[in-house]
Amino acid sequence: MPTYAALLRAVNVGGRSLAMAELRALCADLGFTDVQSYVQSGNIVLTSGSRSERGVQRTIEDGIAERFGLDVPVMLRSHGELTGLLKANPYAATGADPARLLVMFLDAAPKPATARGVDGEQHAPDLFTVAGREIYLYCPNGYGRSKLTNSFFERKLGVRCTGRNWRTVGKLVELTASR
Repeated sequence: MPTYAALLRAVNVGGRSLAMAELRALCADLGFTDVQSYVQSGNIVLTSGSRSERGVQRTIEDGIAERFGLDVPVMLRSHGELTGLLKANPYAATGADPARLLVMFLDAAPKPATARGVDGEQHAPDLFTVAGREIYLYCPNGYGRSKLTNSFFERKLGVRCTGRNWRTVGKLVELTASR
């Protein structure tokens, strides 16, 4: 049975509150097993009897909407996908400070022409690389000062996304490996 990291967008920020204990209980009620949360920002690791990533994603989104009345986008990644992006980050390979690295998880790969149309030069010293369903970010002055936010990428690329710092990505790799 596949294990996934479910990454929820914009929970427990801006007045939107969703307790992780309640989210874990929901996921268990939806039939997922080995449900575990990591920090309060909407990271759930779970095992599913379904191999349909979109099906699992929609089940969680629909469950959140029904039980909590919230429209919360969910991005799903398998252990293999998470491990692969640890190796593929172009900024980690250059020795960039890991505290300044982030990954934006997209719910779908943007159209190649759309991705090429986003001008990274305008946002220096911040750097980003669009690679499939991820965007690798390096923000040398900190993400809090960057204009490269979820909203920015959603608007420019036409896909939903949520970001996680490099430490969280590493922890999700550990958690999905232990299943």
